[in-house]
Amino acid sequence: MRKSGFTGLLQSTCCILFLTGFILLSLFSSNEVMAQGNLLIMPRRVVFEGSKKSEDLTLVNTGRDTAKYVVSIVQMRMKEDGSFDEITQPDSGQYFADKYLRFFPRTVTLGPNETQLVKMQVTKSEKLTPGEYRSHIYFRAVPKVNPLGEADISKDTSSGVSIRLSPIFGITIPVIIRIGENTTKVKLSDLAFEMVKDTLPRLKMMFKRTGNMSVYGDIAVDYISSQGKVTRVGMVKGIAVYTPLTDRQFQFNLDKVAGVNWHTGKLHVIYETPVDVKAVKLAEAELLLY
Repeated sequence: MRKSGFTGLLQSTCCILFLTGFILLSLFSSNEVMAQGNLLIMPRRVVFEGSKKSEDLTLVNTGRDTAKYVVSIVQMRMKEDGSFDEITQPDSGQYFADKYLRFFPRTVTLGPNETQLVKMQVTKSEKLTPGEYRSHIYFRAVPKVNPLGEADISKDTSSGVSIRLSPIFGITIPVIIRIGENTTKVKLSDLAFEMVKDTLPRLKMMFKRTGNMSVYGDIAVDYISSQGKVTRVGMVKGIAVYTPLTDRQFQFNLDKVAGVNWHTGKLHVIYETPVDVKAVKLAEAELLLY
């Protein structure tokens, strides 16, 4: 009887399901701009170090409709493949920054092509011991929910249950506080080249990080022929290895360039700080091609 009553209740109820997804740091976006849906954010990451105590994030609504966003803080773990998990407790060697951050406003409503600043400040940094502290600021779109019975409703005729799928878009931006000397170093290892389906050149590598802070930079790949001719065949911006992760796998497709023989010569890989800051070579490696 209880089961029958529950079934009847379920069949008379319209269930609303929300599909939620974090849109994390895109590896192939500009170093300065992060965008998802109709929301554009500049810059795409915030680092407080030295005397820097505040930062303004610029939000732009590039869409045709008014949009509302809720601003909050989340904690993330970077995995070896570069993806992220949301966590509540730090891993060993990981330190959250949220207790030392202040930001406002907490909600933002933007009309079409409208812009607004979200101000971020570091507080109580004098209480921090040397090291790196990281949290992520999360901009979550508030979906417009239509009254029941309107569009975007899918009905399962077998059970009588109606379902509305409302995608919720969001962007996370890392916010980092660095205290004291940076002892971090990084190496590129385990380079491997393959031709996917005999047509698509792909390069694989491993980042190996040591020290007390994360690394962040751009990858450039040059093909050097047997005669010494140098040709740029790949570029990826914004590659990070966040603490406490020590090893990160990475792979990407190289450009198909006329005249490049992928069976001879070598690949020269450089990992350096982004072009918007003073260029510093973080690591480099070479791979002979056969």
